[in-house]
Amino acid sequence: MDKVVRTDAEWRARLTPEQYRVTRRKGTERAFTGAYHATEAAGVYRCVCCDAPLFESGTKFDSGTGWPSFWRPIDEDAVATETDRGLFFMPRTEALCARCGAHLGHVFPDGPRPTGLRYCMNSAALRLDEDAAGGDAAA
Repeated sequence: MDKVVRTDAEWRARLTPEQYRVTRRKGTERAFTGAYHATEAAGVYRCVCCDAPLFESGTKFDSGTGWPSFWRPIDEDAVATETDRGLFFMPRTEALCARCGAHLGHVFPDGPRPTGLRYCMNSAALRLDEDAAGGDAAA
């Protein structure tokens, strides 16, 4: 996968202020406010910054947290992770788009089978492509 690199000014010009705040400044949208937290439509969730495919709708589940949650990425190389020490008392695992480095959300070890993971994403970091094939894939 080719990496996407842009200047800060280019990202600001391409994204809405909320998308920029979340993806380029590691922000978080408020729970239950994002466009996709309750969406059940089939398709592929893509990175709002670079259009990389990240998650299939068949791996989305209702975590009750108010953010769209998935139990695995579309491909093991699609989402990168880093340790996030932003909350000094509780290190978390940050989820990033592997292609452009956009902040997507965090990964927690309390998800459903088969992975036991919960990729808790910000809707502002995603774009649902309902026309994409394979959006209803399951385990």
